[in-house]
Amino acid sequence: MNEVLPKYQAEKFQDGKLNQVEDYLSVEEALQININSTPFTVIMRSPGNEIDMIRGLLYNEDIYTNSESLTFSYVKKNKLGYITEVNVDIDSNSLGNGYLNSRSLLSVSSCGICGKRELGDLSVKGKKLKGFQFPLELIDEMFQVMESNQLNFSKSGGSHAAAAFDILGKMLTIKEDIGRHNAVDKVVGNLINKSLISSAVFIAVSGRVSYEIITKTFRAKIPILLAVSAPSSLAIDFAKELGITVFGFCRKGKSTRYS
Repeated sequence: MNEVLPKYQAEKFQDGKLNQVEDYLSVEEALQININSTPFTVIMRSPGNEIDMIRGLLYNEDIYTNSESLTFSYVKKNKLGYITEVNVDIDSNSLGNGYLNSRSLLSVSSCGICGKRELGDLSVKGKKLKGFQFPLELIDEMFQVMESNQLNFSKSGGSHAAAAFDILGKMLTIKEDIGRHNAVDKVVGNLINKSLISSAVFIAVSGRVSYEIITKTFRAKIPILLAVSAPSSLAIDFAKELGITVFGFCRKGKSTRYS
């Protein structure tokens, strides 16, 4: 979704001159997510693709991983027309371990693991993934396609993107958000909603790779993660344990494989 970005007045200093300008800014708004009409979490995110983001969040956090569809309802909108509260109905018997070890009520857009209750909540389990060989030139091709579809970033310079690709490098979906991990949630949720999750073997992200980006990639069973920027040490430690191939600094024909 290419959201309508607001313009803000500003002063720009360039070439020794100060000029009045109007700049597009990425939107950041709070979204309260209710499960069975009970408040579950508040996410700071860019409005749009709420159903995809929530579906991906529930899946990536081991809250609801079944393939059956869910019933969503919009509870509130603010004066600007942004959705601020959504309820999702889930059979209590289908709620996973992630529901019991849930986030505290606030998750900010810049930090995916903010609000985790204990260090033990950072663990993730499952069968190790298996990577595969592919032409490295494909990395540049995928990023070129992703970048050409980062419509909000091209206007504001203030949004992250994530995109999923199949084994031939064909883009399956792309989503933008002010939060790196939100963009990944939106991509995974969209893949699930389109029944394309099993076709995704690459996921590309526009920023750095943190621990949580690795866990979301693992839970989606996507074996290869491509990033424009650097990974953290914890991200690579877990990528090696989980069998995820990570390429960082994917820029202009160059890349660095860390795992």
